Amino acid sequence: MKSVLLIGLGDFGMHIAKELSYSNSEVLAVDVNEDRVNEALKYVTDAQIGDCTNKEYIQSLGVSNFDVCVVTIGDDLQSSLVTVTLLKEYGAVRVVARASNEMHETLLVKVGADSTLYPEKQLASWTAVSCTSDTVLDYIKLSEDYAIFELMVPSEWIGKSVVEIDVRKKYAVNVLGIKRDDDLTMSISPSTVFEENDSVFVLGNKKSIQKAFKI
Repeated sequence: MKSVLLIGLGDFGMHIAKELSYSNSEVLAVDVNEDRVNEALKYVTDAQIGDCTNKEYIQSLGVSNFDVCVVTIGDDLQSSLVTVTLLKEYGAVRVVARASNEMHETLLVKVGADSTLYPEKQLASWTAVSCTSDTVLDYIKLSEDYAIFELMVPSEWIGKSVVEIDVRKKYAVNVLGIKRDDDLTMSISPSTVFEENDSVFVLGNKKSIQKAFKI
């Protein structure tokens, strides 16, 4: 069971709290706003009103006992940076912090964040990809060159097997899974046959995927 300290309960933080409620995790949520704290209690193990830019308060949380500390303060640059600094100072094992722009992202890393979340940048990437093709259903950027795409199966693939299509050999693209009637299967074999209305999850170089699927 993972233990999570979630700091900041704005819209983004509240969405994280809701998603964490589906996992087998112990979650302590903190915000300076009483109404947000009360709202979060529906989704998390415990929630407190507190100012995480205060040394004494951060120390009282025992941050070193959490598997991960998530800081979703995106709009207040100073509070975000101070909070991350204090978390690392008091022994936080892993700190994930939300950035509101590229400068903020750079500064978060400099003060100790182990990884950053930049929702606007990630959403921009997805929007740019989805606007250029009707076949792209979802997209996860892994790096500047690599990504996971969910795409509608091309019409010429229907009735053919994975080994017949052989996109791995032709394009160095890996088929990870197939979604059929809202059911996702990751058990893909060379004999798996693509059907009409299937969507396929593929991993590879973005240019290779674009070439393979004629995006």
